[in-house]
Amino acid sequence: MDLPVLWFAIVGVFFVGYFVLDGFDFGVGMSLPFLGKDDTDRRVLINTIGPVWDLNETWVIVAGACLFAAFPEWYATMFSGFYLALLLILAALIARGVSFEYRHQNKHLEWKRRFDLMIVVGSAVPAFLWGVAFGNVVRGIPMDADHNYTGTLFDLLNPFALLTGAATLLVFFTHGVVFVALKTDGEMRQRAMRLATRAGIVTVVVGAAFLVSMAFVRATPASLVLSVVAALALVLAVLCNAWGREGRAFTLMALTIAAVVLAMFTAIFPDVMPASNEPANSLNVYNASSGSYTLTVMSWVALIFVPLVFAYQAWTYWVFRKRVSRAQITAAAH
Repeated sequence: MDLPVLWFAIVGVFFVGYFVLDGFDFGVGMSLPFLGKDDTDRRVLINTIGPVWDLNETWVIVAGACLFAAFPEWYATMFSGFYLALLLILAALIARGVSFEYRHQNKHLEWKRRFDLMIVVGSAVPAFLWGVAFGNVVRGIPMDADHNYTGTLFDLLNPFALLTGAATLLVFFTHGVVFVALKTDGEMRQRAMRLATRAGIVTVVVGAAFLVSMAFVRATPASLVLSVVAALALVLAVLCNAWGREGRAFTLMALTIAAVVLAMFTAIFPDVMPASNEPANSLNVYNASSGSYTLTVMSWVALIFVPLVFAYQAWTYWVFRKRVSRAQITAAAH
């Protein structure tokens, strides 16, 4: 495997990690209006991700840094063409992070409601817009010979991209609600399982429409296999949740997300940013990558530090593996 291909795979792995981990953060945030009957319930929900949400979010920073260093042409085209969407994602992530830190600073209910709304919006907007962005990457965007985006904002809001956004929104929501069931007990766990089952049925329908559409938009044998894996994993996740096996359901939801992201990456390979107007204008792993010296240095750095990142992430989840209950929240308040 040559270095540009290797780094294309590494970027894909980092996006898999981000969408699997921050994906359930988004889902938990979006579940506040559905599972948070009172302030204690909402505090339980927030505390399920409280110790890990900021760590999960760093994956997108690492993915973006890898993209910038390994594929500067891809980075430049994507971030200039999708500037408004990525700006909205950034603003939503900032609003969500601020809300996590400040909602408990005042006991007034109106204060908390406003920050809860920011959490919901700050979770739903990225969940949808990341799908829109990656849907456009798979579909291809109009570019000139210098790889500059030549379309408009409305070109990005095409039916396939919007369907992709709806699919990611629902998948992340279901993923997050299953995580709530995994991390809570008592009535909250039961309500989360029921909600995950209902949401899962809708997710299966929309997800199936997305996977079938992607097969017609752009596909390779590998992406088709991964799409089938994603579909089967999603159906099994919904069934396991309905059977009270939330641990297996969460694992299968993570597999679903990983398979979908990898299906998208394998569908466009060897391109990294296909041109919808003229195939010759497309960016691929070779004309978008940095020089061999840069990629070699990055490979040695990744060999040393990526295993450390994985180990620290695993250790963090092990430390905070216990379930969160209303009793714990009530006791902490006194």
